[in-house]
Amino acid sequence: MQFEFPGTLSVPDGRYLARGDGGQRVLVVETLGAPPPARRRRRRPKEVESDSEGSPLPLTRVTAVRAQEPFDSTAEAERWLEQTIAAEEAIDAAVADGIGLLNRALHAQAVASADPHGAELRAERAATVRVGHGSGKEVAAGRFSAAQQIDARSAGGSRRQRQDEELRPQERLAAVIGGRERLDACETLLLRARADLDAGRRREAALQLRIGLEAMLVELDGALTDPDHEKDMGELRARRAEAGEAANAALRGDLPVDDEQKVTELIGICERVLRRRRVLRG
Repeated sequence: MQFEFPGTLSVPDGRYLARGDGGQRVLVVETLGAPPPARRRRRRPKEVESDSEGSPLPLTRVTAVRAQEPFDSTAEAERWLEQTIAAEEAIDAAVADGIGLLNRALHAQAVASADPHGAELRAERAATVRVGHGSGKEVAAGRFSAAQQIDARSAGGSRRQRQDEELRPQERLAAVIGGRERLDACETLLLRARADLDAGRRREAALQLRIGLEAMLVELDGALTDPDHEKDMGELRARRAEAGEAANAALRGDLPVDDEQKVTELIGICERVLRRRRVLRG
């Protein structure tokens, strides 16, 4: 998978070997059209016209290479490419795998550099997305023997479109920025828990869930006069100890499979509570 993002990324250019549950993979990062490094001495501000055009942006090309189980022949690689672009599920899986590897690197870079503002990316933010195959030398340089350009915005797009229509995030953005509404702490904490869970950071997800659930039980208690809301809140109260046990297990080491399943279920219930509140409040 190859993504081209406008601007630069926090991960420096280079080739990175990744090992993990997905096998051995390689991440290739290359910045195209980057401006020369700024001089150390601060330059004096200079006057600009009010209608001046914006500065051109560099482009960062990121290639996620599946290095394990190489194809035996070009014909086999061609068949794989045809099968991948023929099915939406296969495209979604390939995009998710590639962007997941990039986000793993972005997260590691943020932690390694102690950057609290490091951000992960979605494939929809890419200017171009390609899927293809090539020799080891080609893909190590971000090149292909054969490739197809795909529209990543359509990957899972119908689900996100429905969610946007239900939650109307732009209306809430205006309300929050305008001071007419405030964000609850549990919303931020549970977003972090979901991001950690989706990225495979199971221990972090369990720890975020514990405090996020505690905040939700206080902040959303009686928030809606709705039977389903009360039912979900009741289940969260009853399973509150499960979140604590999972967090304690996470502090001791890798999260057991049973605890991971509980964390996944509890995050899903919390998200349902938040989604229902946004829909019913309008």
